[in-house]
Amino acid sequence: MPRHTSFRFCLDLSVEQERVLSRHVGAARFAFNQALRLHKDARSAAYRGQPQKAGTGPDGAQHGDSGVPGVRVPWSGFDLVNAFNAWKRSAAAGRRFLVDAAGQTQIHVTGLVWRDQVLAQVFEEAAVDLGRGLKAAADSLARSRKGPTVRFPRFKKKSPTSGSFRIRNKIGKGRSSIRVGDGDRPRSVTLSKIGTLRVREDTRRLRRMIATGRARIVFVTVSRGASRWWISITVEAADLHPAMRHTPRRAGAPSQVVADDIQHGGQGWVGVDRGLHALVVAGASDGVEVLRADNQRAMRRGLPRLRRLAQAVSRKEKGSKNRQKAVARLGRQHARIRNRRRHVLHQVSNQLVKNHDRLVLEDLNITGMRSNRTLSRAISDAAWGELARQITYKQAWRDGHVLLADRWFPSSKTCSACGALRKGLTLKDRTFECGECGLALDRDLNAAVNLAAWAENHTLTTRAGTAAEGAGCGAARVGDRQAAGPVTNAYRQDTPTHHTPPGRGGKGLDEVGTSQTAPTA
Repeated sequence: MPRHTSFRFCLDLSVEQERVLSRHVGAARFAFNQALRLHKDARSAAYRGQPQKAGTGPDGAQHGDSGVPGVRVPWSGFDLVNAFNAWKRSAAAGRRFLVDAAGQTQIHVTGLVWRDQVLAQVFEEAAVDLGRGLKAAADSLARSRKGPTVRFPRFKKKSPTSGSFRIRNKIGKGRSSIRVGDGDRPRSVTLSKIGTLRVREDTRRLRRMIATGRARIVFVTVSRGASRWWISITVEAADLHPAMRHTPRRAGAPSQVVADDIQHGGQGWVGVDRGLHALVVAGASDGVEVLRADNQRAMRRGLPRLRRLAQAVSRKEKGSKNRQKAVARLGRQHARIRNRRRHVLHQVSNQLVKNHDRLVLEDLNITGMRSNRTLSRAISDAAWGELARQITYKQAWRDGHVLLADRWFPSSKTCSACGALRKGLTLKDRTFECGECGLALDRDLNAAVNLAAWAENHTLTTRAGTAAEGAGCGAARVGDRQAAGPVTNAYRQDTPTHHTPPGRGGKGLDEVGTSQTAPTA
């Protein structure tokens, strides 16, 4: 099954090439704003119940029905592309008044006169992006989209230091419109109507994949930021070599799964605990720590210089050249912090997916956790969501498995040896000490071990027979209510962590058939 990946290079441009790319960035911004204006005009006309005037809206194209005769509101990317194409050739986009010798005046429709100076795909892709934004906002309003609330798209402002545009790859007469290393210039990317752009990095790996048929260019994205131009080439690549992928596991009885674990070096599920003191602590169900990565705190390390540069920007006069230079220095510092964080995340995710084929992560409510003003900056600096995203797609490339533990499972407060629950655990307690069995273990390692045992209980028991055979016998250690058999009159799946006092609109833990002691295996 083909996979999509991207290669990002830094461009080495001349002054003329920077002007051409800036023109395309401005065209993408203009197309996005104009398509949004057409959408709003159509909605206003539909709200007033008036048909649109010719040349002022997306007439002549197939759009979403607004319920008013003669008024069509474009919502999808396809409708917005048709609406913009109809507008850019109309008199509303451009016209001339011609006066002959007799004094008679004629109107000559020119449309958007500079549309031939840029690629038409830039307009189309900008309208497609707007269509995705409109759909995301509508789904978020209808509560059919997960995650934070998505607002209605807004007009893009003109900026001399940011912006991007996208170009699709087209193959005509056996030649691609986007070529890498064309001619005798290996460090170059050739785009239609733009020309050959030099890049600073080596493109050998991408050129070999394209030459051997293991990759096909889909589109490229040219962006501007931190006083540099970047090009991201998205390709449809072949699957990884079998030697770089994990050996598939056999599905069957627990004894067969245990035999496969022995064949793989005794490796089963590995729990990955993400934190602030240590970025990642990975451990197996037998209590062995397999990986520990310290939190580099890129934002915290670069914050003093970031503050000085931000203060320097505020002292400059708005609109001056010195302010532009100060803003560029501030942007480079932000990019430096972002690159440090991204480098560490890729290193950690690569080490996890290369050495372990089955990983279990916590289903963290990161958006809700960021509401804590004390820890909001530290949580954002750790980038837990980005780390989970990298682990997920990289593990899929290698035919591995990633499992999300229940959000309400108390992995940090549960003893990995006896399953007892410690309620009074705070963030400053770095060592988990069990009052029942006397276990003293690192807090993060204890959570990782509980996650690994949770994954074993929720995979082996549902696939075959009893959990007491093989590696799934650790159900009692993590206090899993489901692994020990069906629970009747249960208040919440797994160990409950939110307790409602009796007599206040809820039931206590003893009243709903659950208890704090772990079930016997």
